[in-house]
Amino acid sequence: MKKLRLFLWMALLGVPVVQVNAQGNIHQQSSVYEWPTDSQVKQKLDQWQDQKFGMIIHWGLYAVPGIIESWELCSEDWIERDSTMSYDDYKKWYWGQSAKFNPVKFNPDQWAIAAKSAGMKYVVFTTKHHDGFSMFDTKQSDFKITNGPFAGNPKANVAKYVFEAFRKQSFMIGAYFSKPDWHTEYYWWPKYATADRNNNYDIRKHPWRWNQFKQYTYNQISELMHDYGKMDILWLDGGWVRPLETVNDEVRAWGASIPAWSQDIDMPRIANMARQAQPGLLIVDRTVHGPYENYQTPEQRIPDHKLNNPWESCMTLGNAWGYVPNDQLKSATKVVHSLIEIVAKGGSLLLGVGPQPDGTLTEEAVQRLAEIGKWLDKNGQAIYNTRTTDVFKDGDVYFTKAKAGNTLYALAQLPEGKDVPAFIEWTGNVPKKGSAMTLLASGTKVKWEHSGNKVKVWLPDAFRKQNKTYPALAIAFTTEG
Repeated sequence: MKKLRLFLWMALLGVPVVQVNAQGNIHQQSSVYEWPTDSQVKQKLDQWQDQKFGMIIHWGLYAVPGIIESWELCSEDWIERDSTMSYDDYKKWYWGQSAKFNPVKFNPDQWAIAAKSAGMKYVVFTTKHHDGFSMFDTKQSDFKITNGPFAGNPKANVAKYVFEAFRKQSFMIGAYFSKPDWHTEYYWWPKYATADRNNNYDIRKHPWRWNQFKQYTYNQISELMHDYGKMDILWLDGGWVRPLETVNDEVRAWGASIPAWSQDIDMPRIANMARQAQPGLLIVDRTVHGPYENYQTPEQRIPDHKLNNPWESCMTLGNAWGYVPNDQLKSATKVVHSLIEIVAKGGSLLLGVGPQPDGTLTEEAVQRLAEIGKWLDKNGQAIYNTRTTDVFKDGDVYFTKAKAGNTLYALAQLPEGKDVPAFIEWTGNVPKKGSAMTLLASGTKVKWEHSGNKVKVWLPDAFRKQNKTYPALAIAFTTEG
C-alpha cells in the first residue's frame, strides 16, 4: 500500500502520526500451487472461478480513528511513530477504541446492494483482523463488537447480519480471519515486549501457552463455521503464522524477522473441523502453499503473466483497506481495466472497501461501485463464467473464452478520458470465416475483416456518438476451435 499518514485532526487528539511503508503489510504470492483432491472442494472451486469479481470488507476498531487497519500496533522498521507517545501508551489508546466503536447506522443491506450494483458475486468479510477485535459474538474473548457501546443493538453480532445481507443478494460467502491475534496473551504475552508481528515468546520453552493459542484459534473458527450459516470461503490472513519448515524467501520478503520456532496452529485439524461443518469449503491459507491454499492471493498487484491455477488479486478501491477519511478512490475505468487484465490472466478481482465508523459506506464509494456495475451490466458476458485463452493479450486487447462452447471475447481497454476510436485491431484469435461479431455494449453486429493474422473491427457511429468515452469494449465472436 502507498505511504499514508494519520490525519491532522488525529494529531490534535494527541494520537501519534504514523507513516506506513508500502511493503511491510503486503502478502507476497506463493510460488507453488497444489490442486485440491476433495471432489466437493474442486466443485466449489470451479463455481468460485465463475464469479470473477468480489468485495472484501475491512471493518474494525481502526475505522474509528480512520487509520490503516491494525498495523500501527505492530513494532517494525517500516512503521514510524511520533516520539511524543510511548509504544505502550499507543497500544492502550488503540485498545481503547473499543469503548468508542458504536456504529449506530450499521447498514449491511446498503453494502450488499452496493456490491450487487457493482456486479460483484462474492464477499469476504473481516471477522477479526490482527488486532484481535472480533466482529462477531465469539465466546472466547470479551474483546469484541458485542461487548461495547454497540452491545445493545439488535444487530450487535455484526458478522451474522453482514453474511445474511449478502446471502439475500445471492453472493458466495467468505469469512476473513486473522491467524495472528495481537490482543490475546496466548500470542502476545504481556510478560515480554512486542517486537514485531510474530508471537513474542519462545514456543519451544512455553508449549502450554502456544497450545492455548491453538485451541483459542480453533474455537473461534469453529464458531464461525457452525453458527453463521452456509460458508463458501475461509480466508485466512497472517501468513507468517505457519510451520517453520514452510518459511521461505517469500515470507522473509515481508521484512519481518523470522523466529527460530514454528508457529504451527495445526491446519489439518482446523480444516477437518471446518469442512465437516461446511462441506466443500474453500480454504485460503494465504501464501502457505499446500492443501490449504485453494487459491493464491497476490496483493495490490496483478501478476505479469497468465496463471493456470486458481488465483485472486486482492486490491483496494482507494489507497487503504479500511476506512480512511478523504481517501482517493480509483476511477471506474481503472477498476474495469484491472478486472479485464486479471480475468484474462485466469484470476478474479477481490476489491477492498472500508465502511465508515458509523456502519455505512461513503456516498463516493457507492457511486463508484455503481459506475463499475454499469459497465459490467452490458459487458459481463465477457467476464463471468469465462476461462483463459492461449493468446490472452495483444497490446491493450485482452481475450477470454466462454466456459462452454467456442465463443471468444476481445476486451479492448480504452484510454481514460479519450474519445471512443473508430476501430480496434489485434493480432491472433482470428474469428471463424463468415461469422458475426457482436459489440456487447450495444448488442449490435459490427463490421470486421482480417488480413493474415491481423483482425480489424469498426465500431458503430451510433455507439460512438452516444458514448464519447467508455472504459473498455467487449466483442463476442466464434473461432474455428
